[in-house]
Amino acid sequence: MNHFKTYMLLAGMTALFAGVGYLIGGPTGMAIALVLALAMNAFSYWNADKIVLRTYGAQEVDESHPEPLIRHYAGDVAEMAQKAGLPRPRITIIDSDQPNAFATGRDPDHAAVAATTGLLRLLTRDEIRGVMAHELAHVKNRDTLVMTVTATIAGAISALANFAFFFGGSRDEEGNGGGIGGMIGAIAIAILAPIAAMLVQMAISRAREYEADRIGAEIGGDPAALARALEKIEVYARSGYENHAAERNPATAHMFIINPLSGKGADNLFSTHPATHNRVEALMRLGVGQQARRPAPTLKSLGVPSVPPSSPRGGASSPGPWG
Repeated sequence: MNHFKTYMLLAGMTALFAGVGYLIGGPTGMAIALVLALAMNAFSYWNADKIVLRTYGAQEVDESHPEPLIRHYAGDVAEMAQKAGLPRPRITIIDSDQPNAFATGRDPDHAAVAATTGLLRLLTRDEIRGVMAHELAHVKNRDTLVMTVTATIAGAISALANFAFFFGGSRDEEGNGGGIGGMIGAIAIAILAPIAAMLVQMAISRAREYEADRIGAEIGGDPAALARALEKIEVYARSGYENHAAERNPATAHMFIINPLSGKGADNLFSTHPATHNRVEALMRLGVGQQARRPAPTLKSLGVPSVPPSSPRGGASSPGPWG
């Protein structure tokens, strides 16, 4: 059902893109919009993973890394990928205090996963396994390609809408739609088209997160560990530990396991991610690794300061080394 919804939403977004092009320039505008969409999709298909990893300064690591935390992280990802029947992805780390992770790549053969240094310091080994199993689920479901294409088309719709606003586009190619009516139409396109595109993009993202949680729980074998990790990451992401690269590139926010941008992340139309408590409840209903629920963690309960460290490379105190 989630796959069906995704395909329907993508079809709707593509139609919206063509419709905006038609309203701006008639049949010619629609044709140009579709050609532009195909060109951008092709570019994104071949280069999205490289662009994203470069944007966040991701560094590739493996089991030979001298740091035990990173060495075990790489080994666990490789082991779970094999368990899931996936080719070994590129395994990378990002120097960021905010605990988070994402996956990228056009298909399982060209996939990459990334975890922040803040994530490795914060979580226990089984919790990190849960998070990375979630990211491998995105790879297995080919969500990384879907998300990239969706974000690209959404951005293109916004660009077309801005074009309509400045040039007063009309579908009347003979120039009869100008004047006040044409300007009102252009303003309507400029306002409504980006909103519609954003809603579709976010709806796709939320559906994919629930599915990745479910598949990731199967790959990692411990839904409770992933649930605990989500709660901990949520606490940090909402407590001032910013992801500066994500703030500069909000179009990539939907790729992370928890929304890296500022805000409360409520489960509503304008959220790129489901509310964390909804995801935790869904995971605990899976019936594998069930255990008594503890109160949601706080910065104080995790033994870390309530204000982020001033040093750009400083991290939150670790709850303890991996066993």
